[in-house]
Amino acid sequence: MADKQRTINQPVTLKGKGLHTGADVEVSILPAEVNTGIVFQRTDLEGQPKIEAIADHVIDTSRGTTIATKNVKVHTIEHMMAALYGMGIDNAIVQVNGPEMPIMDGSSRYFVEAIEKVGTVEQGAERNYLIIKEKMVYTDEKNNIEIIIYPDDKFSIDVMVDYNSRVLGHQYAKMNSIDEFKEQISPCRTFVFFHELEVLLKHNLIKGGDLENAIVIMEHEVPQEELDRIADLFNKPHIKVKPEGILNNLDLHFDNEPARHKLLDMIGDFALVGARIKGKIIAMRPGHKANTDFAQILRKHYKQERLKPTPPVYDPTKPPVKDINEIMKTLPHRPPFLLIDKIIYLDGTTVVGVKNVTMNEAFFVGHFPGEPVMPGVLQVEAMAQTGGILVLNTVPDPENYLTYFLKIDQVRFKRKVVPGDTIIFKCFLNEPIRRGIANMTGQAFVGDQLVMEGLLMAQITKVKE
Repeated sequence: MADKQRTINQPVTLKGKGLHTGADVEVSILPAEVNTGIVFQRTDLEGQPKIEAIADHVIDTSRGTTIATKNVKVHTIEHMMAALYGMGIDNAIVQVNGPEMPIMDGSSRYFVEAIEKVGTVEQGAERNYLIIKEKMVYTDEKNNIEIIIYPDDKFSIDVMVDYNSRVLGHQYAKMNSIDEFKEQISPCRTFVFFHELEVLLKHNLIKGGDLENAIVIMEHEVPQEELDRIADLFNKPHIKVKPEGILNNLDLHFDNEPARHKLLDMIGDFALVGARIKGKIIAMRPGHKANTDFAQILRKHYKQERLKPTPPVYDPTKPPVKDINEIMKTLPHRPPFLLIDKIIYLDGTTVVGVKNVTMNEAFFVGHFPGEPVMPGVLQVEAMAQTGGILVLNTVPDPENYLTYFLKIDQVRFKRKVVPGDTIIFKCFLNEPIRRGIANMTGQAFVGDQLVMEGLLMAQITKVKE
């Protein structure tokens, strides 16, 4: 059975403080249609602008991951992104009434609990996957960072962190499957070294910082009066250092919680690829910049792979999704201008249709005598009719709608189509349908050979009564 996309079952809202601004923030996770992906929406700004959560939109990684389009930004999205990915959500609108996500306790735990409370729902389209087929490597020699991804049939991560810290030492974390995320990774909080705290405060970088939303690591002995002064800056009770070099304001969930949090950050940053990943990641000293740089490389690779023509599997012994009579209930076309014989696959984003080309086609009389060739324009029309089935499948009463093609672009013919050929047409949405406009990629195959391809834009219009 195909692995389907998922969205949150119903809206859910959380409140907290933004780490950088210290402002009270309200964030809501809303259901979204198939192939929407994760989209952040600034409800506090005029027009409530949206930002697609993809690696292409990352503009800053200094103290978290920030995405932006034009002058609209959302800071510190990685913990939310990790929660959505870890809980299996492919499509969601994340509304926020400020410039950043609430820091909560410095982990993904509260986002995960909110999602779990309302649940998720399966949608009617296949999941988008980036399937790693060969080893890929990212290196930053200056900072001694290396991230490698290997082919695998699932998503897993191994992380090693080393900050030349006598307290942390060399730490390792491992996630064998995304199924481990909720219990083993999501509660792991961010960490900070004690000597960074006052610098960050002076530069107004952690106005919403709290000694309870980060693990504070003590590298060197600090006088108790200095600890008391820092506690006063955060308006917290006076604190002491544990023997292992961590402030006594909280207990670790795991001995290697800092490394597990780095793994959590990687999940959130790699979610910006915009597709589920099938591959094994091994990372040494990862950080947001390295993560998102590599995510950009992987996203580019994913887009290239997605556009590679892959012939659909056609088994003529299986009953079609729509036979010719059902097709005529959806499309207004009739013989001799109905150019699709059956639909063998249909979901919310993809359709596959079949055209059996025989010598009985009327156009072969004149195209060409002694050298019968199916006209390219009719191949395009047949592909457009296939796409029309996909587009009209999105409305509850397709018999009351028509699809008008506004643009057909980048059409390429690879070989002749002749009597006896069976053409398999595959059309898929390049983005969600908006305001009745559908943008699709269309491909035509004979056997395993691509014979024609192109881009189509169509508009759904209701038939006048």
